[in-house]
This record gives sequence, C-alpha cells and structure tokens, in this order.
Amino acid sequence: MNKKQILLVEDEEHLLKTIQLNLEFENYAVTTAITGFEALREFRNSNFDLVLLDVMLPEMNGFDVCEEIRKENTNIPILFLTAKGSSEDRIQGLKLGADDYLTKPFNLEELLLRIQILFRRNNTVSIPANDFTNYSFDSCSINFITYKIKDVHRDEMDITKKEIALLKLLIKRKGEVISREEILNKVWGADAFPTSRTIDNYILVFRKYFEENPREPKHFHSIRGVGYKFTD
Repeated sequence: MNKKQILLVEDEEHLLKTIQLNLEFENYAVTTAITGFEALREFRNSNFDLVLLDVMLPEMNGFDVCEEIRKENTNIPILFLTAKGSSEDRIQGLKLGADDYLTKPFNLEELLLRIQILFRRNNTVSIPANDFTNYSFDSCSINFITYKIKDVHRDEMDITKKEIALLKLLIKRKGEVISREEILNKVWGADAFPTSRTIDNYILVFRKYFEENPREPKHFHSIRGVGYKFTD
C-alpha cells in the first residue's frame, strides 16, 4: 500500500523534527519545508495528500501559502498549525480554504487523530484526486487536464480555467449541496470580489452545455438560499 504523502511546513526546527518523527512512525511519507516559498516549490514539484502548514513563516506567511495552494488545488486537505489562536485568525484561515486549525501548543495524539479524520473525509469523494482527469455523464464528458468538454449535443469545445475549477468542485462533491461562500472561497479566492450571482451565471452556462432541457435541469441544481449541487 502506498504511503500517504504529507507536506509539513514549519520553521521551528525542534517542532518540525518532532512532528516529522511522529508522522513517519505512523507510516506517513513526510516532506518538510521551513519557508513559505520553499513550501510552494515543494507543493508544485510533488503530489501530496495533505499539507500541515504553520502560519508564521519566513518570506511568505502560511495564509498566503494556503491561498496560493487553493488556486491550484481545491481538494487537498490543509491543516494549520499555529500559535495564532484568535477567532479572527481561525476564521481567516478557514475562509482561505483550510480544512482544520490546531493551535500551539497541541497534543501530538490529537494532531494524528485530526489527520486521520481529514484523510477519511477526503476519501469519501467519488473520484480520487490523483485519478481525476476525465468525467463522463449521459452523452457529456469533461477533461480536467485539457479543459475540453463534449456538450449534450456531442460538440467538443474549450472552456475556461474557472469553469473547470467549479466543475471539479461540484463533481467531486457529487450529491452534496455546497454553499455559495465555500464555492467563492475555493474557486475565486478570498481576495476576489465576485457575488453569488457570478456562480448563478456559471451554473446557467453549465446547463446550456450539459442539460437536455436547461429549464428543467437534472444535473446542475441551485438550492435556494443554500448553494449548489451536481447529480449525474
């Protein structure tokens, strides 16, 4: 069985080594980084299953690293490890797309349990992240690498990076209602200023691409006052 790959980003050497040792004891493969820029470089050079991310880092703080990661990957679990424990900091981290937030000093057993929970949660998606290249339903298909789709009329066309990101999020969470706020944070990012109407417009476009009858959609649903859902 392949080991889960974890990127551990922490600039305090003693803590870095302690966490790394415990993770490796639990049979995880660990890559370490001590600065924000190094973290992004490692992230882009390898395929990781989870990121453990300190906030107070040299060169580039963890919030900014998280934001950059989320622009490229909306699905990898990110767990903040930080001494910045105020509610404002926790909210900021979660808004940027983090999945969990553990305040220093923390219990190593609790950290390991939280990692297990994140992996279990991530394994519930219908399509593993590393295999998520193509998806087909009815007569339609989507290629998440080439940004090409075949629409309901079997015509092939190119779509935008934002459309691909939103499709990927909806399809990976098939059958689940995703809130407008989560979609805006994960697809557009915290520093962008779209509105929920922006998502409505994308959903209307998806219906034109993929629905036999866009006025009576069976795949792309708007749940009034809540969010959006994909079903195949």
